Amino acid sequence: MSEDLDGADTGAARVTAAVLVIGDEILSGRTKDRNIGYIAEYLTEMGIELAEARVVADDVEAIAEAVNALCARCTYVFTTGGIGPTHDDITADGVARAFGVAVHHDPRAVEILKSFLGDRLNEARLRMARMPVGAELIENAASKAPGWRVENVHVMAGIPSVMQAMLDAVAPTLRTGVKMLSRALAAHDVKEGDLGGPLGEIQARHAGVMIGSYPQFDGGRFLTTVVVRSRSEAALEAASAEVARLIVELGGAAPRSAEEQA
Repeated sequence: MSEDLDGADTGAARVTAAVLVIGDEILSGRTKDRNIGYIAEYLTEMGIELAEARVVADDVEAIAEAVNALCARCTYVFTTGGIGPTHDDITADGVARAFGVAVHHDPRAVEILKSFLGDRLNEARLRMARMPVGAELIENAASKAPGWRVENVHVMAGIPSVMQAMLDAVAPTLRTGVKMLSRALAAHDVKEGDLGGPLGEIQARHAGVMIGSYPQFDGGRFLTTVVVRSRSEAALEAASAEVARLIVELGGAAPRSAEEQA
């Protein structure tokens, strides 16, 4: 569905992703999400930009609406949660509705569950083989019950260790883009309010560069970390040099990048 999938050479174009977290337990606060940050870091390392993350309830219409919206504008969508053995695990129903297909017990998934669970495969556990007709399986090295993919939507477990195993299985199949580079410059004793205007001017002079500032105060000293990001190393270096000069002009010490400080 995504236009990003068409007409771009590997590594030559912007590749984007969205994460859709599904589950009432996340929205109620009973369970704390541990997947969005992991997926974001994982994809960033591959040159895939996480463009959006959403959390929706265990509701078929809400899932379908979110899937339709996200897969239309991102190269890839990754969902977590809602593919377990209980009655409220309805991700399959929501994704199937989004794509206008039926749900069935996939024979390949049923065989995997039979081989792994044997006599323990009851009606509830059999729900883990439910998926839209035509879905491709995602291997699960952690607990065997597979995830699955429909077009550019990858459906994975909510349990972090299982999700991570599925993401490892998916990764080799993904098209990657130009990796985003970053430089973090520490501006000691320089307040964000003093940096704000000039940083905007530097940003305007450097197309394809993103600049963000993040203030901290430890009770005795101000610290503003300026993060410069770009897919071009030359652009990154040029903008970072201007930011470093600005920090010195405002009375800060000559900054070193986070990589140099490590």
